[in-house]
Order: sequence, then C-alpha cells, then structure tokens
Amino acid sequence: MIGCDLHDRSMLLRYAVGTQVPQQLAHENNPSGRRNMIARIKRLADKERCQRIVFAYEASGLGFGLSDELHEAGIECYVLSPSLLPTTPKSAKLKTDAKDAQMLLEQVRGHVLAGNSLPVVWTPPQRLRDDRELVRARIDVGDELTRVKLKILSGLKRRGITKPSWYQTHWTKRFVRWLREDVIAQMDSVVAATFERLADRYEAFRQEQTKLDSALRKLSGESRYAAAHKRLREIPGVGLLTAMAFLTEMGDLTRFSNRRQVGAYLGLVPSSHESGESDNRKGRITRQGPARLRKLLCQAAWVSISRSESAAKDYHRIKQGQSKRTKKALVAMMRKLGVVMWHRALECGVSSELLGRSGPVDLQEASRMQAA
Repeated sequence: MIGCDLHDRSMLLRYAVGTQVPQQLAHENNPSGRRNMIARIKRLADKERCQRIVFAYEASGLGFGLSDELHEAGIECYVLSPSLLPTTPKSAKLKTDAKDAQMLLEQVRGHVLAGNSLPVVWTPPQRLRDDRELVRARIDVGDELTRVKLKILSGLKRRGITKPSWYQTHWTKRFVRWLREDVIAQMDSVVAATFERLADRYEAFRQEQTKLDSALRKLSGESRYAAAHKRLREIPGVGLLTAMAFLTEMGDLTRFSNRRQVGAYLGLVPSSHESGESDNRKGRITRQGPARLRKLLCQAAWVSISRSESAAKDYHRIKQGQSKRTKKALVAMMRKLGVVMWHRALECGVSSELLGRSGPVDLQEASRMQAA
C-alpha cells in the first residue's frame, strides 16, 4: 500500500505491507523517475510476496498521467479528491510532504484493511480529456471577450462618451468601426493607445472564438456526441456550447444513478449544517463540481424561462412573486435543466470512448451485488 505526495519535480512515497511500519521513498517526477519508481515498487512487492499493490495520490493540476502509467503497469491506482480528505487546523499548520504521504497511506490502509471508502476522483479517458480542452478553451475565450468589452464600455463611460443611438447589446462591425474611427481617432494619443490595444484584443478574441466555434461544431458531429448533442439542442435555452460543455464535463453519464447524484455533482444542492437536535438546517448550495458548467446552466436557464412557457410557469411558481426568492427559483430551474439534460443524453447511450476509471466498490455495495 502506497501513499504518494506528488509535485512538479518530485514524488515522496510512504509505503507499507499490511500493518508493518511505513517506509519512505523519493523519486523525481519525470519519465525515467516514474519508470524507476514502478520497477522499485514491483521489486518490493515480489520481495514481500504481495499479490496486490494499491497506490493513491491527490488530484492536482498534474492531471492523470501517473495514474495511466501505473494502470498500464498493472498497479491499482486511485486519484483522491483533496477536498474530501480529512484535515484539521493543526494538520494545516504542520504540513510537510512526509505527513501528506503518510495521510494518504493511512487512507489506503483503511480501505484495504478495514473496507473504508476512498474519496476517489473519476478518471476520464484520454479522449475525453482532449475534448474538454477544446470546450474549455472556447469558454475561456468567451470570458476574455466579455472582460475586454466591459473595459472598453467602462472607459467610454468614464470619459463621458455616449454610445450611438443605433447601438444594441450585440457588438457589430459597425460599432467597432465607430469605436475606431469616431472615438479612438479623436482621443489624446496617450489614451488612444490604450483603447486601440483593447480594440485589437477584442477583434483577436472574436477571430479566435469563431475558429473555436467551428472546431466545436465539428466535435459535436463525432459519433460519441452526435446523438446526445442533437437531443440536448431540442431543449429551449441549450445551445452548442452548453450542450458540449455538459457532455464533456459530465463524461460517463452512467456513473450517476439518480437525479440527486447529478444535482450534487453540479453543486446545485443545499449544504447541510445539522447536529444534535438541529436535524433540518440547510444552507446555500454547495457549489461543488465544475463551476464553468454551472455558469452555462445559469445562462441557459434564463433563456429557457424567456422562451419556454412551461419553464416560465415553473419559475414563477417557485418564485411566488417575491423578489427575495429569485435566486432560489433560478437555482431550482438550473438543477431541473441539468437533470433533464442528463436524462435525455443518457437515453442516447454512452460511447465506449467516454468510459473512464471509477473508484473501488465499497463493502456495502459489494455485498448488495453479491446478494443480487
């Protein structure tokens, strides 16, 4: 059993056989270092006559490359969620690599020897990781474009420049031409340089957004997404970006058993503050899971409310005519939209290309499966 504290350049391992005293290893985090680590682990397992090697490390920006290599080498590996690992104020102030590795080893020991559950992160396949890169890049470009537009509009407001009467919310070529020829050209050279740079950035992001939209439309036509994408686009308020973000961020839809799990994954369920006799204290939504998907669901929910009579009816029923319930009603519509999208996409089936690695089956689940 091995707990690994993983860093950009190094890996610190704490390992033990059964209940024996833990030992420590250190390796460089590079291709040769990982190969040496795997070979060394296997030699130690052969020496101790171990039939099973269980390896765990925390999820981070380093991705799932180490997990892939370990699985290819026949080593059981789990990537754990940092937010679900046990921490205390004391442990946060006395943090070291060795203590982190030891804590991960104790998690693995509890799972292997006592059957405790592990807070395992679902590992997406490489195909899905690549698809996510495209979708997330498109979302990021849209965010950058919005920031640039706000900077330009704020600058115009500070200088008392009124937008033309024909201006609407959408930025057209006519508006950009007005901005360059009638506004920036009349400014002082010092200020004009700043606004010229912002206008250049706006047009560069627009071109990048157009290219990514084209690539996204092509991706939506791939066999692994085509049917589900078509079904999702039938929902009022769901466009190309929202549909593809949902499919790529959710991944294997079969890993969710019911709508409660979908809502929890999206972070659209209330937090709980219950103890003792206080057994019904709910707080704000947890905001767990992919924030970029929640943002798109929020936008899609507003559009569906404005375009769908049934959605508008549900929204106003929950709101009850009270402005203070606006956010509650919107969150309810976001959750409902996410659940509906999950049901519709699941009906189309899940491609084998999107099946990743999940965590171990806990003892209760295993006994239920055996009983069945």
